Amino acid sequence: MVTITPIDPAFDDWDGLLSLIMSSFASMDGVIDPPSSVHRLTPALLKEKALEEIVHLAQDEGQMLGCVFCKPEPPQSLYIGKLAVLPQAQGRGIGRLLVNAAEMEARRRDLPELRLETRIELTANQSTFASWGFAWSADGAHAGYARTTFIEMRKPLVSG
Repeated sequence: MVTITPIDPAFDDWDGLLSLIMSSFASMDGVIDPPSSVHRLTPALLKEKALEEIVHLAQDEGQMLGCVFCKPEPPQSLYIGKLAVLPQAQGRGIGRLLVNAAEMEARRRDLPELRLETRIELTANQSTFASWGFAWSADGAHAGYARTTFIEMRKPLVSG
């Protein structure tokens, strides 16, 4: 059974978490431009990032299957970044469970919406996020690019 839990303070498998993220983002190589920022991550940078952000892990019998990094942006949003699910675990609802954990985190912090960014080329991801209640809110370009390279999507959270 898949469980979603906040990262444990004693967590020390940063190499494993990096491997999970790299595997999850590998299909984007050669598809998105500019290349994903995951290529700049190291185990030490992930550990540092986890100290600054909220991390939830998806696990099944101790095996990491997915993760999501969240960053509060008061007073409006909880930013979802590095949503990752192992390719062999995709299609099992794990991404949705991780987004649900982010929703609960936003509610605990009285933040009225979730916000994420996804690459313009990743139309399947955009469709998935839309099916989860996210809607386009803006688009933008990475530094040095004159064309749109990403879109921003937001999901308002209903009180209650």
